[in-house]
Amino acid sequence: MKKVLQLTNPNVYANYVGAPVLHPLVSVVHLDELAPFRRSLIRYSVYGLFFQKTFPENLSYGMKTYRAGASSVIAVAPGQIGGVEDDGELITRSGWVLFWSPELFHGAVWEKAMEEYRFFSYFSVNSLPLDTKEWERISGLLGEMRRELQEKEDTPALRGILRGYLLLILEYCNSIYLKQGYSEDKDSSDLLKRFHQLLADYYADNRQLEAGIPTVTFCASRLAYSPRYLGDVIHKATGGTAIGYIHAFVVERGKSLLMRGYNVSETAHLLGFEYVHHFNRVFKKVTGITPGEYLGR
Repeated sequence: MKKVLQLTNPNVYANYVGAPVLHPLVSVVHLDELAPFRRSLIRYSVYGLFFQKTFPENLSYGMKTYRAGASSVIAVAPGQIGGVEDDGELITRSGWVLFWSPELFHGAVWEKAMEEYRFFSYFSVNSLPLDTKEWERISGLLGEMRRELQEKEDTPALRGILRGYLLLILEYCNSIYLKQGYSEDKDSSDLLKRFHQLLADYYADNRQLEAGIPTVTFCASRLAYSPRYLGDVIHKATGGTAIGYIHAFVVERGKSLLMRGYNVSETAHLLGFEYVHHFNRVFKKVTGITPGEYLGR
C-alpha cells in the first residue's frame, strides 16, 4: 500500500515540511528556508503551484511519470494525485510552493475563471518553464504575498488582497502556457477529462433537478465504458473512487452555492439531492463537517 499524504487543506504540506502556517485558506512555502525534509506522494483536495529550480526525475502525476524541466512550474488541482513516495531519504529543494483552498474563491466573481486555466490539468504533458525575468517576478509576488500573510490578521480585506496576488500569479502562468502552445495528453487519462466534463455538462444542463445527482453507472454508460473500468481509471488517476470523485465535484458546487447565500435545504435541492439529510451525509464525508458547520465558520 503506497504512503499518500492527504492534502485536505493548504497547511498539511506546510506542517509536513516544517514551514510556518500563516492562513487557513492559503499556504506560501519558501523551500530555500527549510531544513531537509522527506519526499511525499500527495493526494490533493486543494489547488497548488510548485515553482522549483529542479524536480525529481521519477515524479508521478496521475497515471503517468512526469518529466519537469529546470526552473519551471507544475500546477495541481483537487482530485489529483502526484509526487514521489516517501522512501525515508531527506531532500532539499529550491523555490516556492503555493497552495490555496477552493473556498478562497467561492462566491467571488473570479470563481468561474479557475476553469479557464488549462494548466491545472492531468492532460497537460509538460511543466511551464520560466525564464529568469519570469522567475524573479513571480518570486517577488510570492514574497509579497507571504508578507501580507505574516503582517495582517485574517479579514475579508486580506482575502481580497490574497485573491489579487493569486490571480496575477495565475495570469503569469497562463501567459506562459499560451506562449508555449501546449498540447494535451491523449492517453487513457483522456477518460478522466471526459468524465469531469460530463459532470460539468450535467449540471450546466440542470439535469440534476429531474434525475438527481449523477451515478457511476450513468456516467460509465455515457462514456461507453463499464462502471468497473471507469472506476479502475479513476482510482489510478486520483487514488480514489468514481463515486468519491462525483461526490467531491458535487460538494464543491455546494460550497459555492452556500457562499452565495442559499440555505442548506435550497442547496441540497439545486444539487439534485432528494433529501437534505443525504446532502448533509455526503458533505460531511467529503469535508469532515456538515453544511451548517461550514456556514458557521
